[in-house]
Amino acid sequence: MCFSAEADLVGGLIVGAVGIDAMRHARRPHERLLATLPLVFAAHQLIESVVWWGLEGRVDDTVWHAARWLYLAIAFGLLPVLAPIAVGGIERVTHRAHTAGFAALGAVVATVLMYSIIRGPVTAVVEGRHIAYTVELWHGWLIVFGYVVATCGSLLISSHPHVRWFGIANLVAVVFLAWLDQSAFISLWCAWAAVTSIAIAVHLRFVSAPERRPGAAGADGGELAT
Repeated sequence: MCFSAEADLVGGLIVGAVGIDAMRHARRPHERLLATLPLVFAAHQLIESVVWWGLEGRVDDTVWHAARWLYLAIAFGLLPVLAPIAVGGIERVTHRAHTAGFAALGAVVATVLMYSIIRGPVTAVVEGRHIAYTVELWHGWLIVFGYVVATCGSLLISSHPHVRWFGIANLVAVVFLAWLDQSAFISLWCAWAAVTSIAIAVHLRFVSAPERRPGAAGADGGELAT
C-alpha cells in the first residue's frame, strides 16, 4: 500500500490510532462495523511492511510468504464485502436495501479473487517505489471494474450528502492511485487509507453523535437525519 516498509509501518500505526478513536465513538453495531475499516487498513499496512522486509531479505521466506497471502486475502477477500456493508450500516433503514446490491457484487468479486489466490500463482516484486502483486485473473478487467463498483458504489448513492461527496473524491483518488501503481512510480494508497480513516473517525465523532441524542431521529434505529 505504501512506498517502503518504514512508510507502511508508520502509516499502519497512525491509521491504527485513528481506528481506535473511531471505535471509541461508535455506539451502535452498524457504526462499529464502519469503525472497523480503519483498523483493517492499519493491519493491512503493517502486514505489507513484513512483505517489504521479505523482499529485502530481512525475514524468513515462510514468514513473508504468509504475509503476502494474508495481505491479498484482506484486499481481495475482505474489503470488497466489508466496505459496502459498513457504509450501508450508516444509512437510513429504508435506504439500506439500496446498498445491498453492492455487498452482493462484492461477495461475487471476493469469491473470484480468493479462488485466483488459492489457485495461484501469486507473485510480489518491488517495482519502482511500490510492491507489484501479480495474480492470474479470469477476465481481469471485468473483475477490477466489479471491485471498484462494489467498494465505491455505496458511497456514491448514500443518503448523506457529505458521504456522496466523499464518494466522488474517493473515486477520483482510486483512479489516480491506480495510475500511479501502473506507472510503477510510487504507491500512495497508504496516504488515502489515512484520509479515509480520518473521514470515518470525523463522521462518528461529529456527525453520528447528534443522531444518537435522546429524542433525535434515528436514535432508536429509525430514520436518520442528514
